[in-house]
Amino acid sequence: MKQIPLPIGFEAEPTFDDVIPGENALALTCLRQMALPGPPVYLCGPAGSGKTYLLAALAHDVRHAGGRTGWFDAEAPLPWEFDEGWSLIVIDGAERLDAAHQHAAFRLFIEASTAGIQMASAGRQPPVSLNVREDLRTRFGWGPVFMLQPLSDAGMRYALDREAQRQGLTLPDEVLDYLLGHFERDLSKLMDVLHRLDRFALARKRPATVPLLKRMLAEEQQDGWDESRPL
Repeated sequence: MKQIPLPIGFEAEPTFDDVIPGENALALTCLRQMALPGPPVYLCGPAGSGKTYLLAALAHDVRHAGGRTGWFDAEAPLPWEFDEGWSLIVIDGAERLDAAHQHAAFRLFIEASTAGIQMASAGRQPPVSLNVREDLRTRFGWGPVFMLQPLSDAGMRYALDREAQRQGLTLPDEVLDYLLGHFERDLSKLMDVLHRLDRFALARKRPATVPLLKRMLAEEQQDGWDESRPL
């Protein structure tokens, strides 16, 4: 079993209050109002559309209410041990599950159904398009399926600026322009760059500027850092 991780790029535990709905308002509303246990829920969408964040926010709500959660993905070592004391079981990255992990996921669905435990899963493709065993595909799509969309440029700018303000970092428009123009449009990865820039600027007692950002990236490349490089 894997403990709930913080999605890459977010330094505080995800909550629904921090979600910028964009085109995903229906999914957000349904998740916030979902009565547990209920039918399995499945989130799908491209990278950066917020699947992992929403699952983690749901898990946060469950734990805040006194429940316990289990979190699994393709990196979680086998065997996947079931705990009947859980209130929620999450399976993230459904498209990356190999045959052995698919078998483990199917067993979790069976055990969760018997014990009355909520299942919530996510993947880049909708269940009907997943390259997984048929009985698992059926269970992924047994309940509500929400297709998520990435934030617009305006939404990403707002999210990055809001996070910078939380960190006490002044983020000029030209830095935002550079981030959105030179990096993959994945909010979690952009947030990760932002947090690294905040620490880099603080350590050098310099304001956040495009030259400082370029200097940080150059130093990281020299050190072998290969995450969130410019496109």
